[in-house]
Amino acid sequence: MGAVNVWTMAEKPTGSLSKEDRQKIVEGKLGLHKIDESLPGKEAVDARREIVEELTGKKLEAIGAVQLDYDAIKNRNAENVIGGAVIPMGIAGPIKVCGDYANGSFYVPFATTEGALIASINRGAKALTLSGGVQVRVIEDAMARAPVFRLESVKDVKEFLHWLKEHEAQIKEAANATTKHGEMRSIRPFVLGNNVWLRLSYHTGDAMGMNMVTIASEAACAYIEESFEKARFVAVSGNMCSDKKESLVNNLYGRGKSIIADAKIPEKVLSEVFGIDAEQANDTNIRKNLLGSARAGSLKYNGHFANVIAAIFAATGQDLAQVVESSSGYTWTEVRGKELYVSITLPSLEVGTVGGGTGLPTQKEALSMLGVQGPGNPSGRNSLSFAEIIAAAVLAGELNLICALSSRELGRAHSKLGRAKK
Repeated sequence: MGAVNVWTMAEKPTGSLSKEDRQKIVEGKLGLHKIDESLPGKEAVDARREIVEELTGKKLEAIGAVQLDYDAIKNRNAENVIGGAVIPMGIAGPIKVCGDYANGSFYVPFATTEGALIASINRGAKALTLSGGVQVRVIEDAMARAPVFRLESVKDVKEFLHWLKEHEAQIKEAANATTKHGEMRSIRPFVLGNNVWLRLSYHTGDAMGMNMVTIASEAACAYIEESFEKARFVAVSGNMCSDKKESLVNNLYGRGKSIIADAKIPEKVLSEVFGIDAEQANDTNIRKNLLGSARAGSLKYNGHFANVIAAIFAATGQDLAQVVESSSGYTWTEVRGKELYVSITLPSLEVGTVGGGTGLPTQKEALSMLGVQGPGNPSGRNSLSFAEIIAAAVLAGELNLICALSSRELGRAHSKLGRAKK
């Protein structure tokens, strides 16, 4: 993957299109993507941006100043590229992580435009490290895809469910033949009327794995439809997956990495770092994250998991839309003497260290900073280590938010760090 190339406006080369093609694009008779057929990487990006400038009447100098290696991005990460977007990246840490795969102190990268967020996570990381670190465990690791089938009657549905049990080995064989890096682990059916969803779960190594399991599931469904003629394969995703949507099924069965992190915060740390005691923090968590979320009808019983996960995802090249289900989860606290026990549970953390945007230059460096870039040895180790680090960071952000609310510091912090100065 090429490095990020930056040119001044005077230095940047310009693409060259024929007058006829340029006019056709301006008139909407030819798509902007057709420029890729006439010009190589950077020249195509520059030519496309210049036409967009003409069409919109706006100069796009900042967007054009950051240009990625389009030859490497094309057909992999983005289409119709006109330049790049820059998000400030900062770090929080060190945070001590005590996991099965991640052990040590880590500086965690966050790409965000929200002032005070990184400072908040950093203070939480300090408190957790002073308390001996974060215990983290992955309890499940399986990416899911859920195709939907249509049958004619409930009689056929019952027959289909019986057939699936008898042919599970053949279905798995058809799916597994499509990849060297993944393996179908289970088939869980869900029924409504004459519709049957098959929630297919896979091990995907160090990849987040959505493309992998989609291709594998299509192969499995082709075998099913061919072998059981009464079942009509409707769609490879029937929303029981459930991808990029909030759902109870992911909270119950998990998707990606299901992970828990916890820590015990001594009285001294609570007092010196946050200026509160365990009773105050526990009361805030119960009334805000548990009771408040229940009263609101939320599926997310936490303070701001999405804040932390979105910033890590942006920094490390994860699928940003999967912040939706990845940030679903629960914050739990207990008062133990004068200590505060705090834990977070992430049922559906969907991350990878290979594939997607993880090979882009800055994202690749961010993963390298954590020691998890690329494939692990054995396969899957890097993505599991990465998931444990993320969970520890989420706990840091959640601990600090609970304590900042308890001490009534939230508004002051955002006033100081998150507002434009007059």
